[in-house]
Amino acid sequence: MAVTVGLVLAACTSAPVRGPNATAVPVPEQATVRDEFPSFADEEVATTLVRGKSRWVPAAWSDLAGLREDALFEAWNAWIKSCERPAPPYAALCSEVRLLSIADAPAQRAWLEQRLRPYRVETLQGDSTGLLTGYFEPLLDASRVPTDEFSVPLYQPPTNLAQRKPWYSRQEIDTLSAARAALQGRAIAYLAHPIDALVLQIQGSGRLRLMQPDGSVRWVRLSYAGSNDQPYRSIGRWLLDRGLVKDASWPGIRDWLASNPERQQELLWVNPRMVFFKEEPLSDRDAQVGPRGAQGVALTPGRSIAVDPTSIPYGTPVWMASRGPLVSLQKLVLAQDTGSAITGAVRADYFSGWGSEAAELAARLRQPLQMWVLWPK
Repeated sequence: MAVTVGLVLAACTSAPVRGPNATAVPVPEQATVRDEFPSFADEEVATTLVRGKSRWVPAAWSDLAGLREDALFEAWNAWIKSCERPAPPYAALCSEVRLLSIADAPAQRAWLEQRLRPYRVETLQGDSTGLLTGYFEPLLDASRVPTDEFSVPLYQPPTNLAQRKPWYSRQEIDTLSAARAALQGRAIAYLAHPIDALVLQIQGSGRLRLMQPDGSVRWVRLSYAGSNDQPYRSIGRWLLDRGLVKDASWPGIRDWLASNPERQQELLWVNPRMVFFKEEPLSDRDAQVGPRGAQGVALTPGRSIAVDPTSIPYGTPVWMASRGPLVSLQKLVLAQDTGSAITGAVRADYFSGWGSEAAELAARLRQPLQMWVLWPK
């Protein structure tokens, strides 16, 4: 292993990796937004870069507090997955990333510092503090056919989805015959509670324990397959703004609905967005990793984040620092997913995994965030 790592580190003296059609630019007071991959000249001092809604400011490795304590091998597992579909600036590094998967943390840190350069992510106005939230993969009981217990449908995309932009809202799906007709025969499975369906749609994927008509049980994964292109609106925020709850977590929302069942439809219609799914098999191997994110690779619990891809490209390694009342996180993560509510420069959604602990963390995680992208020299 020592020989292998030595060869990798020796390779770090080769020519720097560059993105296509890219330019390193100083940031004027009114920065120009760019959508291309940035790259760097061989100068000793890097320049500030602008991408989408963010600007990247050169930073020192010493700014990344906690780097020496991080269990980098966990992030390496996520990075190897990103190398299945690497962004152009990282493709040339993937052979080294794979070799270093057997190295120890000091060797991995040394490679990071030789091959990459940290950049603090800011808004175009210079604010380096943003918001971290969480998401997870729900585990839910379901039925292949509607029953008295399982009556809330989960749909695959309607065949005419592309013909109407935006497609029917959640309220219109419940009330218009044309919308109901378009979804006729498109149900994949049925859940017991509409809040379960809403949670699944917001998370974008989930695992179903399907009760088959013959009484057998089968696990499947539902993955995101499209939406009605309606805006997302938070039912928790709607309840808070009206003073109806003090706890807008999913348990708090369920408690409110249990006390106000006559207002269930009113609450659900607050969010017009509807997500459609596709069914995927869930082998024993698939069950050990998360669903595929927007990058097209399987997500890794605790090491994958969703970002705004106009500000941070998919596949980018990111140093994340977040301290709050719920959890303290200082760790290397990979930008591998996105979401309709994940917009802006310093904004991330943290994939916590699956199961009850992951659900609890994701439901309550909302705290300040700082981010540094690690970009090839």
